[in-house]
Amino acid sequence: MPIEFLGMGAGNDSTETTPATTPFFDPAYAVHIAKIHEDNNWDHVLFAYNSATQDPSVHAAWVAAHTERIQLRLAHRPNVSHPTFAARSFLTLDHIAKGRLTVHFITGGSQADQAREGDFLAKDARYGRTQEYMQIVRRAWSGDSFDWDGEHYRFENFASGLGPFSGKRPGISFGGSSDAAWDVGAAEADIYALFGEPLADAASQQEQILARAASLGRVEPLRWQIAFRPIVASTDELAWEKAQAILGTFQARRSAGEVIDPVRHYTGKAEAAGTQRLLAAAERGDHHDRALWTALAKAAGGGGGSATALVGSYDTVTQAILDYHELGFEIFGLRGYDFIKDAVEFGQHVIPQLKQEVAHREQDRSAEELRANQAAARGRLLQDRSSLT
Repeated sequence: MPIEFLGMGAGNDSTETTPATTPFFDPAYAVHIAKIHEDNNWDHVLFAYNSATQDPSVHAAWVAAHTERIQLRLAHRPNVSHPTFAARSFLTLDHIAKGRLTVHFITGGSQADQAREGDFLAKDARYGRTQEYMQIVRRAWSGDSFDWDGEHYRFENFASGLGPFSGKRPGISFGGSSDAAWDVGAAEADIYALFGEPLADAASQQEQILARAASLGRVEPLRWQIAFRPIVASTDELAWEKAQAILGTFQARRSAGEVIDPVRHYTGKAEAAGTQRLLAAAERGDHHDRALWTALAKAAGGGGGSATALVGSYDTVTQAILDYHELGFEIFGLRGYDFIKDAVEFGQHVIPQLKQEVAHREQDRSAEELRANQAAARGRLLQDRSSLT
């Protein structure tokens, strides 16, 4: 099983710790940061979505036209366009990118942000719509003419004249940590994406999703992705100095009445199950496993999205990521607090040794042995966790 790395295809240089020095959407910066990832051993970049940002599909098309190798992960909300239109848009982008596209379907973790674009469906109903939407998009990519009469969409005799680039359809990525999300992802996703939880918690989610996939008779294996904020340096001590400085910035912004993450800011209980799980882990303690640090999830004021960090030296974080890789996670979403500096540092000092170590480990492993080892690792973690409760 390979190991791959997903960075942030940002449109400006603002983060939770630094204000923007670029325009809100800067095409030159967008190309620059994508090339930074392409030139420093990263495999993918993400084009995120919320109601206030630039259109990620146009952003991704611009980057596709100015890069050669980096894979494009396009976030897309089903409420913003009809699925037949979206299916053709995705194929058009994939032709521009020459087959480098994966679409990440997001159901939405904030009712307020959904409402800003006229979407007032309740959360579980949104998951039902997302599943129907993904089914239509996948069917449309086949090129066959078909009718549809579902709960959320109805049309007749649709067919796309444009087919997938070189006959291979784009990938389908999906995330979520609720029962409804597990059901949808187990049925429809090629890649299941989770936030960065402690090892045992992540393994528990995998088991829930795999059980649902088995009950559906699914035979295609799921690929697993997990997201963290990397805080690395040449030594553990220097990495923790960075981490404490970031925490201090969060605390100063909160004291000044600022909102750290406007998209996932909740005045009451967090709506998104993934955010609730991160906050629950943070309540159990700031430090988990080898290098997971959850203090930033609490400090963000509501949890935010990807808000847990892997903190440590290049070697420490390498070993921490290998722990997750042993559970079957092969794509790691990693977004620093200084986009370019962190992408270069991680890409030069951590990714090469991780890819080398994984290649070495995989030389003598068959696919069946690998899956058995992953299942055994999850079982050990879940047994250890149950013995503590």
